[in-house]
Amino acid sequence: MSDFRRVTDSLSVSPQVTEADIARAAAEGFVLVINNRPDGEDPSQPSSAVIEAAARAAGLDYVHIPVRGGPSPDQVEAVQRAVEAAGGPVLAFCRSGTRSIVTWSLGQALTGASDRQTLVSQGAAAGYDLSGVLPD
Repeated sequence: MSDFRRVTDSLSVSPQVTEADIARAAAEGFVLVINNRPDGEDPSQPSSAVIEAAARAAGLDYVHIPVRGGPSPDQVEAVQRAVEAAGGPVLAFCRSGTRSIVTWSLGQALTGASDRQTLVSQGAAAGYDLSGVLPD
C-alpha cells in the first residue's frame, strides 16, 4: 500500500502505486492520477497501461507524463495544466514521489502561484527536500 502524501488540498504525491492503491485513491476522493514514472524503470513496476486501466475502471482521469531525471519545461507545464484542469484532488506518483513533487513545485514557482519558501515548507511537510531544486 503506497503512502499518499498530501502537499496541498489539490495535490498529493506518492511512491509507485498499485492497482489496489488506485481503488483507494478513488475512495479517498481523488479525481486524477498523474503518472510521472517512465515504463520499464524497474521490471516489477506495473506499466502505465495497467495503472491507466485501473484508474479508468475506478472512474478517475489519468495522464502519463514520464520524467527521466529533471523535468523539462514541457513536462512542468503539462503537470501544471493537468492539476489546474482536474477539478478536484490529484494524486501524482513516480518511484519515490520526488519527481512528481519537483515537477509540480517548479510549475508553481515559475508561474508565481507559490513562493519558494512556501513550496519548500510544503515539500518538507510531505517528506521531500525541495530546497536544492527550486529557483531562488
